[in-house]
Amino acid sequence: MGRDILFNAEDFIFSYRVGGLLIQNNKILLQKPKNDNFAIIGGHVSSLETTTETLKREFEEELHAKIEIDSLFAVGEVFFPWGQKPCHQICLYYKVHLLNDNDIPLYGSFHGYDNLDNERIDLDFCWVPLEDLKNGLKVYPLELTSHIVNDSNEIVHFISKQI
Repeated sequence: MGRDILFNAEDFIFSYRVGGLLIQNNKILLQKPKNDNFAIIGGHVSSLETTTETLKREFEEELHAKIEIDSLFAVGEVFFPWGQKPCHQICLYYKVHLLNDNDIPLYGSFHGYDNLDNERIDLDFCWVPLEDLKNGLKVYPLELTSHIVNDSNEIVHFISKQI
């Protein structure tokens, strides 16, 4: 495995990320770090790794679940504060499905974790009704939410400026 495509420059951070939209029974599986907001499950692309390889790896590492990639859903240019610096992130979002429905609970919440910069980050994984997204539940990036609930048939491009 290569090194994450995540650069910490003197005055900004650049991140190349991929996210997976796992939707079943009108619910989407989201991740929620402790004391933070809901986000799309995924992670940083490693050097010499395709985005689909990354997404499969991330689901196996964080959820111990095998997925199949269905289609590219959206491309996001996301700008947000990362600590004391601005972050410029490019993220590809894919629709995915589980290869085996028995890999994870298909309702409620369950726990997992991720590692970033050799630090463990505890995560809750939650099945959230799509109706909650329609009713204003904050899921980052915010600009992606309306496209998820409208289930566009075309690849979406969005810009999210949180700084």
